[in-house]
Amino acid sequence: MGNRNVRAFTAKVITHNKMYQIGGRGETPISMSISQTQPAPVAARAVFPVVAAISVIHFLNDTMQIVVPAVLPYVRESLVLTFTQVGFVLFMLNMTSSVLQPIVGLYSDRHPSPYMLPFGMCLSLLGMIGVALSPSYGWLLLSVILIGLGSACFHPEGSKVVHLAAGKRRGLAQSIYQVGGNTGSSTQSLLTRYIFLPFGQIAALWFTLVAGLAIVVSWFVSRWYKANLHVRQRTAVKPKEASPAKAKSETRSIALKVVLLGMGILMLQMIARSTYITMLQNYYQYYYAEVYDTTLLAAQLPLFLFGLTGVLGTLAGGPLADRFGPKKVIFISLTGAAPFAMLLPFVGKLWVIPLLAVIGFIMSLGFAVIVVYAQMIMPGHIGMASGLTVGLAFGLGAIGAVGIGYFIDLFSLRPVVIFGSFLPLFGLFALKLPDVER
Repeated sequence: MGNRNVRAFTAKVITHNKMYQIGGRGETPISMSISQTQPAPVAARAVFPVVAAISVIHFLNDTMQIVVPAVLPYVRESLVLTFTQVGFVLFMLNMTSSVLQPIVGLYSDRHPSPYMLPFGMCLSLLGMIGVALSPSYGWLLLSVILIGLGSACFHPEGSKVVHLAAGKRRGLAQSIYQVGGNTGSSTQSLLTRYIFLPFGQIAALWFTLVAGLAIVVSWFVSRWYKANLHVRQRTAVKPKEASPAKAKSETRSIALKVVLLGMGILMLQMIARSTYITMLQNYYQYYYAEVYDTTLLAAQLPLFLFGLTGVLGTLAGGPLADRFGPKKVIFISLTGAAPFAMLLPFVGKLWVIPLLAVIGFIMSLGFAVIVVYAQMIMPGHIGMASGLTVGLAFGLGAIGAVGIGYFIDLFSLRPVVIFGSFLPLFGLFALKLPDVER
């Protein structure tokens, strides 16, 4: 009888231990009480090697994506493009990479697709080859669409991997993930100056090596993600016990208002931010060369520093949000940059670099935090929340790229840059964000 009890107790412990395995490796804390209410260790502790790996893929993905605007100064002369056509190239890149993200996110929330990560990188590989060999404007647009599709496949699943591996350090993990992307984006001016202006669009073939590395790393991350999907399913938000119909209806109504208000304001923040950054990264170089009587090459250094301080701001924003709350950081990230942005078009050449550095740092504080806040509002739809903020909002901001190019052709650079400097004032709407912690 005693042996039977021992065997029964041992079976229970083994069953409990299996529930807390990670990718087939047992990681059972001895001090953890045997309780069904305890979350899995993956949900409690951050798996930083996975976060670092997905950040590397984010860097490689956004480096490939930034090849498109980086090569445009060369292509604009070789294919004789107008500013409106330049804006339309950026529009196609951002729309395909962004508008499809919520759709991909909604699909992957219902049908998790770990191997969508390497699949997206394969599409980007084809796009890189196309950009390098495009003989006409039409072929260039087709190649840009492939790169955009690859990015759309990557981002929702990438955000879900980060959410799964973040544990309780969501702000920090999301910052590490976004730093990878921001670092890739910050290389645009360097690529323009040292690769595409000297060597032309054929140099895009070098970035097929970047795509190959991204495919390899994403394959290993996908395997970890697939092995740990059971953890996400077990720790997902579960509905509470049944309540009276009236109370349940009121609760749903309040929740819907919170989601609509919160996501609407977050998307407005991302649209204003992405439109302003698009203006700086893709059109300010022409403004700089014209106003300060210099060359496009000379304009790349200030823009590189703008991107570099943006990386530092992204890294700082997550821990600040963990400490002080996401709402405050989101508010500061746009509103705090507004005075410096409005001053930028009127300063002398000496002040351009420090102002761009300050703008880049402050504006990037809230980038990762907005994604975390959206996931807090929509805990059952992590992929879709990421797709709406980083994806759709950026896509709508891409419409601004076309508008900026059109108005530059119509009114010239200076008035458009001055008008665009007021975009960070949309950060004031962050004061109306709902208090999700409550």
